[in-house]
Amino acid sequence: MGIFSRFADIVNSNISAILDKAEDPEKMVRLIIQEMEDTVVEVRSTSAKVLAEKKELLRRITRVQEQVHDWEEKAELAISKDREDLAKAALVEKQKTATLLATLEAELKVVEEHIARLKDEVSQLQEKLTDARARQKTIIMRKQTATSRLEVKKQLDSSKIDDAMMKFEQYERRVEGLEAQVDAYDLGKKSTLDDEFAALAAEDSVNDELAALKAKVKAKNQPKSKA
Repeated sequence: MGIFSRFADIVNSNISAILDKAEDPEKMVRLIIQEMEDTVVEVRSTSAKVLAEKKELLRRITRVQEQVHDWEEKAELAISKDREDLAKAALVEKQKTATLLATLEAELKVVEEHIARLKDEVSQLQEKLTDARARQKTIIMRKQTATSRLEVKKQLDSSKIDDAMMKFEQYERRVEGLEAQVDAYDLGKKSTLDDEFAALAAEDSVNDELAALKAKVKAKNQPKSKA
């Protein structure tokens, strides 16, 4: 059983309301689009048949119009030949043909009205179809986004992240322990002979600089001799 039972159901439908009530909006919008496309094909097929009917009517009307004109010419010919009896007979046939012409022209008017309605229906169907296709893209994008966010939420809420962080912290503490061992090794290491000589050289340099500084200060503090 289809979602829509007739053309009016599609045109007057509220697609948003239908999708809001659907358990699976993505599946529902696909069904709606499919049914709309089928209905468009059906309406266009009907339009093609009606257009063919219109062409046939136009051909018949043209032939009957020619017949009306022909009977009128025959009536005129009969009058010109003083054959009033033939003229009356021709005029009777002309009236019959004219009546048929009026009937055909009335049928043509009905067909043209039908074609106009079909064009309007196709236009309305296309608008609904365009709207449904736009909503389909939006729904698919929203579903994909929601699915991705849900997966992220599940990962964040699961114990896997906590376990991974715990392992990371454990590894970090192991690295810190190794670094502490290196620092401890350096603290307990004895100075080499080169280190001791370097220290002595540095101490001499400091002492020399200190002596120079003392001499400078002492010179500044001595009173200047009078000339």
